[in-house]
Amino acid sequence: MSTRETDQAARGPRLHKADGSAIRVLVVDDEPTLTDLLSMALRYEGWEVRTAGEGRQALTIAREFRPDAIVLDIMLPDIDGLQVLQRVRADGYETPVLFLTAKDSLDDRIAGLTAGGDDYVTKPFSLEEVVARLRGLIRRSTLAVSDSTDPRISVGDLTLDEDSYEVSRAGVPIELTATEFELLRFLMRNPRRVLSKAQILDRVWSYDFGGKSSVVEIYISYLRKKVDAGREPMIHTVRGAGYMLKTA
Repeated sequence: MSTRETDQAARGPRLHKADGSAIRVLVVDDEPTLTDLLSMALRYEGWEVRTAGEGRQALTIAREFRPDAIVLDIMLPDIDGLQVLQRVRADGYETPVLFLTAKDSLDDRIAGLTAGGDDYVTKPFSLEEVVARLRGLIRRSTLAVSDSTDPRISVGDLTLDEDSYEVSRAGVPIELTATEFELLRFLMRNPRRVLSKAQILDRVWSYDFGGKSSVVEIYISYLRKKVDAGREPMIHTVRGAGYMLKTA
């Protein structure tokens, strides 16, 4: 298996339309570096991507491109993301929309969802989280099918469902944050494989932490408290190398 195929297996089965054509995503943000990073991550999923830096440009592209999902920043230099969404809906498109909002801006989140947005992530965010949220929105919109018929990943008595975002161990539900879920999914897609902090940072925190390995230790600790608490441990530290998930 090639490196690219291995990486894709770790991320999960590809999504595509029922007719086999690529998912189309429009990314709207006035930060070129951010749109470049998002475009790269989404194209790696096999999706077709267009970008826009302003609201009116986004509307023009949306009408021609007819995206299956839109990643939309609320703060734009001409018309804001809420107005873009209102006009998209007025055009008759029920395209799923993932809003990008400022950190801790609760008003933005409420306004976005009230206006008809489907989900949101706050800046700074991880590329993995945006991809995961989009995969969920696209699946729920019934526009896409997966290369895999089973969204569940199981390692021993630990089970993770990529569609419902439910996790359980020995039948007992485990509540995880979005980042914890992505970290656990990466570990579960690579059972009995040592994953370095650098690999984990690259997959789970690509955009916002810039290589601060201490965050990996913190989130591994969070996961252990939820996944291993009172049970035989499944998450193991390999001294000097990284972390491994294996059955107890």
